[in-house]
Amino acid sequence: MAKKGITWVGYLLRYTVAVVLVFASYNPRYSYFHWFRDMLPGIDPLVIFAGVVLLIGWTIFLRATIRSLGAFGLLLAFAFFGTFIWMLIYWDWVSVDSFTAVSYLVEIVLSGVLGTGISWSHIRRRMTGQIDVDEVDGDI
Repeated sequence: MAKKGITWVGYLLRYTVAVVLVFASYNPRYSYFHWFRDMLPGIDPLVIFAGVVLLIGWTIFLRATIRSLGAFGLLLAFAFFGTFIWMLIYWDWVSVDSFTAVSYLVEIVLSGVLGTGISWSHIRRRMTGQIDVDEVDGDI
């Protein structure tokens, strides 16, 4: 019988997929952004196909995150991670002058928000016992 709710492994799996999605889309070294840019002005169907796959991933993660967290939840999530980055910069653990370091931090934050957003309904159910339901087909 399957477990109800979410485990740490389940959350980490969702977070890992969010990290792959974010870093595959853009990172300072090499990503889909660079691949697409270097393809221009020609059109390579593989690059376009990969872009559609990434767009599908973004759509799934963004819709789930927005529905799960809502506007106020998104504000809190970005405030939480944003102040965390601010602390790292304030304590001189990360240099503001390093575009690469700040880019990676922002991408990790975005991955954290997406990973938490796609897992939030499970986490909330585990914490409070309340279930979030958007659509119901048949009996629960």
